[in-house]
Amino acid sequence: MAIGLPSQTQVIELLDSEFARAGYEIEDVLIDGRAKPPRITVIADGDTALDLDTVAALSRSASTLLDAVDSIDGGYVLEVSSPGVDRPLTSEKHFRRARGRKVEVALTDGTQLTGRVGEVRDGALSLVVRGDKARDWTVHPVSLDSIVEAIVQVEFSKPSQQELELATGDRNAGAGGRT
Repeated sequence: MAIGLPSQTQVIELLDSEFARAGYEIEDVLIDGRAKPPRITVIADGDTALDLDTVAALSRSASTLLDAVDSIDGGYVLEVSSPGVDRPLTSEKHFRRARGRKVEVALTDGTQLTGRVGEVRDGALSLVVRGDKARDWTVHPVSLDSIVEAIVQVEFSKPSQQELELATGDRNAGAGGRT
């Protein structure tokens, strides 16, 4: 690590309350002191999507706080981003934030499921999966403790209204498209 760069812990301690005020928590901080100029990447997540305006506001406030640290010598590049779609879902909050998204799930018994994240409550996930008939959807309860891996899937087509309603509990979920 380059001399003068703060540690991961220092960055988190410095920025945590600012991100929390905006409704986000810092998931990770990556510091690359070998890059020219050095790069500090702050990965944040929250119950609402991290849009470009929010990223810009968080970047400005984070830069102001980091620039005030006397030990940082020279310049650095700051990047604020979300965890990305390929991040595994590993905690109840990740599943809660992914509600309505399509996921591939591997269970401890070797079962593989593909479905849409529904309600998460009391350590259990409601996963909306295809029923016996190709057009039917059913809600499959899954204990979070039985999930070995869960990855959000990239979708190129709009899901059915029935599927989205079961996952989100919103009767108008399919009416205006997904964001």
